[in-house]
Amino acid sequence: MDDLGLFGPDSVTWRVHAEPILFVGGLRSLYLQALHPRAMAGVAQNSRYKEDPWGRLMRTSIYVATAVYGTTAEAEAAGRRLRAIHARMRARDPFTGEEFRIDEPELLRWVHVTEVDSFITTARRSGVPLSPADVDAYLDEQRRVAALVGLDPASVPGSAAEVEGYYREMRPRLRLTRDGAEALVFLTAPPTPGTLNPAVRAALELGGPRLAYLGVASTALGLLPSWARRLYGGLGLPTSDLAATLSVRAIRAALAAVPRRYVEGPIYQGAMARAARAAATPATA
Repeated sequence: MDDLGLFGPDSVTWRVHAEPILFVGGLRSLYLQALHPRAMAGVAQNSRYKEDPWGRLMRTSIYVATAVYGTTAEAEAAGRRLRAIHARMRARDPFTGEEFRIDEPELLRWVHVTEVDSFITTARRSGVPLSPADVDAYLDEQRRVAALVGLDPASVPGSAAEVEGYYREMRPRLRLTRDGAEALVFLTAPPTPGTLNPAVRAALELGGPRLAYLGVASTALGLLPSWARRLYGGLGLPTSDLAATLSVRAIRAALAAVPRRYVEGPIYQGAMARAARAAATPATA
């Protein structure tokens, strides 16, 4: 039997991650992650994201695709590689000067929650039909991905209510630091891209690369929770939520016109082939 990996065709995860609009969710997650002082210090002190932002984006995209659509062995191998990289990294707290490990559970949990919350929030607000039960199922399924980076799945929020509770707990620790402000500017106006995921390229070409990317970045910022927008100095008004929702729906509609072969990578295609073979294989007694 073909190995369908950590999820499979009946999972909400496969359904959600088939949507090209999730690249906007990835950008939203980076804006959220930058509000955690230690998490942002870890990135600033260990990453070459300013020198190779698009390469880092592609590597992250490949990791996410492998975790979601790869075989179990491929997903676990990707997790081991990531854990080995994190285990070697250290950074200094921007306020206390204390040295800390990049793979501290609090930091890993923050990155995980902001990422999966951003994916499911972007999908839902862009018009992907998802019920509240679907949202909870997705967040619960994503605990398997959290385990890949070394987290105890039981310590990770597995429902929308638990994510909201987690954010309430974390908010007193969040603030915009110098590193975070620099990341905000960089993410909103990055250097001209080279090789890009076709879905990202298609969105950028909707109305001129620079102008289009600014629209995408503005949409990602608008999709942030109101409390996060206020930390960035923006408005947390309902009108901002409505504008972001309309914008992300327009981007998803535009991406629907892009032929699927341009947005389906080899990892996704391999998963679909395995799923088709599994569906065609008669069940044995």
